[in-house]
Amino acid sequence: MADFYQTGAVATLHRLGNFRLEPLEHELERFAQEQPIALVLPALYSEFETPAMEAILEQLSGVRYLEEIVLTLARATPAQFHDVQSRLVGLPGKVRILWNDGPRLQALYHSLEENGLRVGPDGKGRSCWMAFGYVLAGRRARIIALHDCDIVNYRREILARLCYPVANPNINFEFCKGYYARVSDRLHGRVTRLFITPLVRSLQSLVGYLPFLRYLDSFRYPLAGEFAMQVDLARVNRIPSDWGLEIGVLAEIYRNCSTKRICQVDIAENYEHKHQELSADDPSKGLMKMAGEIAKSLFRTLSAEGVRFESGTMLSLLTRYGRIAEDTISRYHADAMINGLIFDRHEEETAVETFSRALKLASEEFFADPLGVPLIPSWNRVSSALPGFLGALMEAVEADNVEPARSRRATGGTNTKLIGATRKAAG
Repeated sequence: MADFYQTGAVATLHRLGNFRLEPLEHELERFAQEQPIALVLPALYSEFETPAMEAILEQLSGVRYLEEIVLTLARATPAQFHDVQSRLVGLPGKVRILWNDGPRLQALYHSLEENGLRVGPDGKGRSCWMAFGYVLAGRRARIIALHDCDIVNYRREILARLCYPVANPNINFEFCKGYYARVSDRLHGRVTRLFITPLVRSLQSLVGYLPFLRYLDSFRYPLAGEFAMQVDLARVNRIPSDWGLEIGVLAEIYRNCSTKRICQVDIAENYEHKHQELSADDPSKGLMKMAGEIAKSLFRTLSAEGVRFESGTMLSLLTRYGRIAEDTISRYHADAMINGLIFDRHEEETAVETFSRALKLASEEFFADPLGVPLIPSWNRVSSALPGFLGALMEAVEADNVEPARSRRATGGTNTKLIGATRKAAG
């Protein structure tokens, strides 16, 4: 029997019965007439060299309810940008590529920094944020959906189930987070299973009842990269530029939206994407880096909620996390055994030891610099500081997408004019 249990602070929309995609898509086509939907796809060029991207584009070609698709592309040369353009032919709606490495967008990023608006280094957070700005500038969409581009077993039902709770006016959610199982012949999702959930529950046991921690613990897969939201949330949310992106987005949604208007939805029976290395001996990469940045993001969010961290609290947290994580391993061992899955207890224990070191390093860095790297500013703030910036962004993207590839290598003058217009408007 399918799980239909409701728990925690947010509504959970399950996969029940025999799911049929066509009726759901027909409804979305109708809803999209009143609330147009934009799909944002963050991607590296290297992902266009994988079978996963080819399958995603093939599936998306059959979607009929999207107003626009915005692919925010990073680490791409001019020739690679042109190659991506040719691959997107045939996708539905208005299709645009944000070439983050191109001279026009680089000039815009430079303008932001010059005006005291720090948007952080190149990364998924910054790329998604810029794509949200483009959607806001175009004023075509009322809903933004986002999913990753490394999903090996992608089916368009993922997008349909993600959009439906926000697009359907009869249930009227403002934000929807995707969740799914990550299972092959063994359990995956180590950072969620063995780090985030034990850490949140350790914090609950130490600081007592805190609505934000209960909210965070309600999400079945808080690190899922898939969500949909009303476009106005993209205007007011700030987001991290590092691996704390998913937790940071949930924190901003909690800050700016009633929990009654937030849900999570089961978007796939199983979900497979590329796996990160644990990197047990190097905190600068892999899952160890991810765990550390997530922990720092969580500490700073809780500090803003009024939680006071002291050295003794952090020592207790390290000990408590280790105990809860070890108990969690035993539970997943039993889960794996009854389902006939491979379970390497040594690998699980090694992951917990690695995450414990990441947590210790994160606590030290938090005490050394409690504020850390600033969140990327909200688009409301950017528009206040630089009233012409969204217009300049729109013009830059449109110019990149229509200009012949052979002349792109020499461009840059258009951006200079756009930036000048932006500064003049800001002054």
